[in-house]
Amino acid sequence: MKPTIYTEVLSQIKPSEIEQKKFEKVTKLFLTALNSKLKHACGILGGSGAKDTWLAGAHDVDIFVQFDYQKFAAKSMRLSDILEKTLQNTFPKSKINRLYGSRDYFQLRYEGIDFEIIPILKVTQPAQAKNITDLSPLHSLWVNKHAVKQKDDIRLAKQFCKANGLYGAESYISGFSGYVLEILVAHYGSFEKLLKASLKWKDKEVVDPANHYPKKDALFHLNSSKQHSPLVLVDPMDKNRNASAALSRDKFIKFKTKAGEFLKKPAVSFFVKPELSLLVLQKETKQNKLHLVFLEVQPKTGKRDVVGSQLVKAFEFIQKRLKVFGVQSSGWDWDKSKEAVFYFFTTKDKQPLYELRAGPPLELKEYVIDFRKRHKDTFEKDGKIWAKIKVEHTELGEFVKHLVKEGYVKERVGNIKINLRENIIL
Repeated sequence: MKPTIYTEVLSQIKPSEIEQKKFEKVTKLFLTALNSKLKHACGILGGSGAKDTWLAGAHDVDIFVQFDYQKFAAKSMRLSDILEKTLQNTFPKSKINRLYGSRDYFQLRYEGIDFEIIPILKVTQPAQAKNITDLSPLHSLWVNKHAVKQKDDIRLAKQFCKANGLYGAESYISGFSGYVLEILVAHYGSFEKLLKASLKWKDKEVVDPANHYPKKDALFHLNSSKQHSPLVLVDPMDKNRNASAALSRDKFIKFKTKAGEFLKKPAVSFFVKPELSLLVLQKETKQNKLHLVFLEVQPKTGKRDVVGSQLVKAFEFIQKRLKVFGVQSSGWDWDKSKEAVFYFFTTKDKQPLYELRAGPPLELKEYVIDFRKRHKDTFEKDGKIWAKIKVEHTELGEFVKHLVKEGYVKERVGNIKINLRENIIL
């Protein structure tokens, strides 16, 4: 393995000195302003910022507001309401978005940086937590203690997963969270050692960094509901939690596959997310003599996980309906700061004028009579009644134009801009 590959990648993904200073300056100003208004609580830096594992260009900061445990343990569900009023008083000119979850949290933009503010109880032991987010500062402490020399390796792991569509524990991604990657790199010792270890992972692989359980007895102790993922990563700060519970089998297999490909033939390209632009896809369209449907989709506002899930549902609905045009391959992408992109390569740009629909067997006379009443043009074949139904939109462009206006799609996403292979805007 050539170390220059890692050096080159890190030169692109590790925050520069200028970016680091801005991050520190703005975060300090934000916390000073917030803490001046808080009572019986204190705002602290959290997430990858607190662990120094963030990537260049990631201008969003997690702030955890720790409320005194003795005073607020019995008022856990009121923390969001209390924090909201404080934020409004502290940042009266900022737009504050309240996002709904097991405990509501907030987003606002300050000095060009996006802040996410999460109310939590200040706990010292996992058993005290009323909500999983209460443990977040403990996660940071563990990573900073056990991955002192692996911060850049963690960055490599995060970028590797981002580039290959494996990063994020949200339900519409079902991949590796940042915390999971931090634990794994700390446990195995480096990014490369993680990749090598993953090649030996089996289904229901147990990784227990803190040795909470003898050998691999975690499967006998963890609740069965926490064992659905192919990788069981026992949270070093909570022996009852599988930190990788959100990981899907597809993403588990893809990680192992990409790890093997990289170790066999290392290249910087494994850390670069493929460009998903109309121009790039058009070239592929011409090379393979296919037809392209390229949709620029405006997501609806709301919690990222919910918005992402709605995008997936809309994508899958459109994909299913386009099967009549012979969908050869398809995909989608969404960066939270931009529109989502759906694309579909089809082998045909027209479908038949008529669709043949099978009815009940002829011996079921009552059902056959009912079928004839519902369909004008019917005929008998192979012991069944069939209907010949005229197709409304036979051209691909017209079909897509009407498809994106259907209620199922409009309920889940905002405006959709349609582009065909010739870059014709409908």
